[in-house]
Amino acid sequence: QVQLVESGGGLVQAGGSLRLSCVASGRTASRPGMGWFRQAPGKEREFVAALSWSGGMTYYADSVKGRFTISRDSAKNTVYLQMNSLKPEDTAVYVCAAAWTITTARGNYDYWGQGTQVTVSS
Repeated sequence: QVQLVESGGGLVQAGGSLRLSCVASGRTASRPGMGWFRQAPGKEREFVAALSWSGGMTYYADSVKGRFTISRDSAKNTVYLQMNSLKPEDTAVYVCAAAWTITTARGNYDYWGQGTQVTVSS
C-alpha cells in the first residue's frame, strides 16, 4: 500500500504561482513512478506531469510545458509541482498518483491522493 497526501493548493490570480506537494508513505519503493493529474468540473482527469523517484526523466502535458516543473525530494518522500504563469484554464483539482513505472497513462496509476484545489482567477 502507498498513501499520498497533497497540499499547497489555493486561490491565485492569473500569472501567479503555486507549489503543490505530495508526501508519499508506505511501500513507496514498489511504485517508482509519480505523477500529477488534474480534473476540472465536467471534464475527465488529465495527465499533467510525471517523474521517477530515481530522477532523470520527466514528462509534461503540452498545455503546461514551460510553465510547470515536477521535482522530488527522495529523502522526504515528497514530489512537488511548481506552477508558474498560471491561467484560468489551469483551475482544477490536482491529484498526485503512484505507478509501477514512470508513465503518462492514467490507467497505469493505481494509488491516488485525495487532491488539492487550485483556482486561478482572471
